[in-house]
Amino acid sequence: NTVGKITQTHSDPFLKQWLLGPNIPQSELEKVHQLIEQKPITTPPKKRGGKKLSTVIPQLPKQNILENCSPTAVLDIERTDASSPTHLLLNSPVANILIGTITFRYNEHSVQAEPFTKTFTTSSADEITTIQRDQKLENELLEQLKFAPKLKLVDAFDSQLLKMDLSHSLLYSDSDTLNTQQWIAFISSEVPNLEAAGWTVNIGELDYTLLDYDSFYEVMSQNELKNEWFRFDLGVEHDGEKFSLIPALANAIASGMYEGYDFDSAGDGLIAIPLDKKNTFINFPAKRFKLILDKVQDIFQHINAEGKIDLPPLRAATLVDDLDLDKSNETLCDLARLGSKLKNITGLPKTRVPKNLNAELRDYQVEGFRWLQFLATHKLHGVLADDMGLGKTIQALTHILAEKNSKRNNKLPTLVVAPTSVIPNWKTEAAKFTPSLKVLLLHGSDRHLKLSEIKNHDIVITSYSLLQRDEAIHKKQHYHIAILDESQYIKNAATKTTKVAYQLKANHRICLSGTPMENHLGELWSTFNFLMPGLLQSNKEFTSTFRRPIERHADIAKQISLNRRVGPLLLRRTKDVVAKELPPKTIIPHHISLTQEQTDLYESVRASMDKRVRDAISDQGLSKSQIIILDALLKLRQICCHPQLLKFKEAQKIESSAKLDYLTNLLATLIEEGRRILIFSQFTTMLAMIEEHLVKEKIAFTKITGSTRDRQTPVEQFQSGEIPVFLISLKAGGTGLNLTAADTVIHYDPWWNPAAENQATDRAYRIGQDKPVFVHKLICRGTIEEHIQELQDKKAKLVESLLAGSTNKLSLTTETLNGLLAPIDA
Repeated sequence: NTVGKITQTHSDPFLKQWLLGPNIPQSELEKVHQLIEQKPITTPPKKRGGKKLSTVIPQLPKQNILENCSPTAVLDIERTDASSPTHLLLNSPVANILIGTITFRYNEHSVQAEPFTKTFTTSSADEITTIQRDQKLENELLEQLKFAPKLKLVDAFDSQLLKMDLSHSLLYSDSDTLNTQQWIAFISSEVPNLEAAGWTVNIGELDYTLLDYDSFYEVMSQNELKNEWFRFDLGVEHDGEKFSLIPALANAIASGMYEGYDFDSAGDGLIAIPLDKKNTFINFPAKRFKLILDKVQDIFQHINAEGKIDLPPLRAATLVDDLDLDKSNETLCDLARLGSKLKNITGLPKTRVPKNLNAELRDYQVEGFRWLQFLATHKLHGVLADDMGLGKTIQALTHILAEKNSKRNNKLPTLVVAPTSVIPNWKTEAAKFTPSLKVLLLHGSDRHLKLSEIKNHDIVITSYSLLQRDEAIHKKQHYHIAILDESQYIKNAATKTTKVAYQLKANHRICLSGTPMENHLGELWSTFNFLMPGLLQSNKEFTSTFRRPIERHADIAKQISLNRRVGPLLLRRTKDVVAKELPPKTIIPHHISLTQEQTDLYESVRASMDKRVRDAISDQGLSKSQIIILDALLKLRQICCHPQLLKFKEAQKIESSAKLDYLTNLLATLIEEGRRILIFSQFTTMLAMIEEHLVKEKIAFTKITGSTRDRQTPVEQFQSGEIPVFLISLKAGGTGLNLTAADTVIHYDPWWNPAAENQATDRAYRIGQDKPVFVHKLICRGTIEEHIQELQDKKAKLVESLLAGSTNKLSLTTETLNGLLAPIDA
């Protein structure tokens, strides 16, 4: 009693320690107990002897061993302040973060989860209990925490933990900014599962509000401010108040808050979604949220400054079908049907080819026509990206004709924008295949006189350069169809021409291009921004969402996502795919307009040579004027190839050639397609110029001319697949070569004798060739080259006799000569 009073009244710790005695470990209690019994405690010795003190021998505590007892897992969730050891360990700058502490209860005894020891001893004044721990069951319980989204289980044996004497397991968020959100999501979705599995979860004062929803809604409505676009909203209703979850879901998805979340374990449960209000959350069906993440999370990148989502028709259609939204009106029903069709296309509608089409379409061309019809029917727009030579123009013309026949065009014209060199081809093919269509050519200096006639025609054809100049006219006109041929001309979204194209008004928009993307995905974005603005987001968003991940990091998931988005709107067939439908040899003429400088030079030389020839014929007669005639024709053919083939001072000043420029673009397309190409020319100087271009563009090539001694090596190089381009002079390589590795032949300049051209073509088109061969003939419009072509086509017998015998004399009539020396057509 006295000792007790002293220890209560004295604050001196040393006195207390002396009076109470030392602390004795539990393991030593029994030994100390025995020693006290054997040797009583006495006072220090005095002169007359020591005095024996009365001692109270403490009773030994009761020893218990707790075996075969199953633990119960306990999780305590609470806030920790900035001064706590736990907070310092996690090195978080946020003062109040949520953290979970994990322990196990063996009956009424609480055991720290980590570090694990086989036994755990706990004591009271009269009892010592040794617990035999069940490590297997404890680990199984801890495994259940691995499904916590974005929450980490601290390794208790971390040296930092041991140093700070934190020997229990911690569950924490490694994101300071999302700490509360992630914990509330965990409490909402995972805690019920833990409690069902037998866990005890104690939640402290966390300062948040979690609301239960009364109902949730998903709405798709037409956007009155943006033509053909739709507005999507998703939210919940609580106590009569509606909460849009679009901003919250966008933030959650952008932050990756739910990545790796085990939705299967959530089952039919709920998941907490943060609202705009601070620390306010609302429960949402986990299954529905998973559906959003799986199918439509990309739509949250369309969110605008008002927290709303506006979608183009195609995405709206697939969303209505994906989420099985309420079809409250006919528009939404149409969207749902379209979405279903786009995902379940097993074949295109069997639309009949117009009877008034003057052509027999191949099967793949019929399919292309039906695909265009399918797009137009559903107010969609797309890219016909067939390989060059597969007939994109005739498929488009068939589509235009069908739209007129069905009166779906409402008497509105179709606008065709094409490169200058291709414009005459459109006019020619329209006249040949669809003569019932009225065609207006807006080209040349007098085009302004025709502008008032636009509405009276079915097809209006213009060039990219003139589209920009006539911007005001085209922006006022509403077209039924707007077709961009060789649409790579709008691959740069920043150019003036591209911006004008974006502003065209048309019910249906089509791009034709064998190379819709030449260098990077930004070109694909520009094309689709003309077709369906917003489908691929803004240019900036597209770059961050698709272009950068795909081009820099080869992100397969993003590539698949992009393919799914544009796939229904892009139809591409290669020559290899449709090879069975193609004839063994397909001849493709390319009519090219000379540049103005070339035209002026050509006319100057033609006029002077015409006078010289006629004077020679008048003086010497036709048969004795052959050399003068050949010289005149040679000069005109050289100007068509390249003015610098002439030795005239005036010709040497002209650095460009329309045909060479056309060839460079053609080569880029063919090489992109993986073609193996033979290029023939009668002029070795011209081959040298082509060679300069190939070297500049780093395109591998080989060649044979009259000066080539070793012909076998270049042949072997080409045949082995090492080199894609073979330059051959017509005279040196027109015969005696077997080049079956080639599938493409380009005749840069036409020759009088079609047999000579055919012999050159047959270097590729011969026994052993297992691929269709495409023969491209480059012909300058309105020039001697076109007249040569006409002679080949219409007067084959005459052409075969133009060069007769070894003297190489031309057999010409005055009528034929007049055609060859005729001026360029206006």
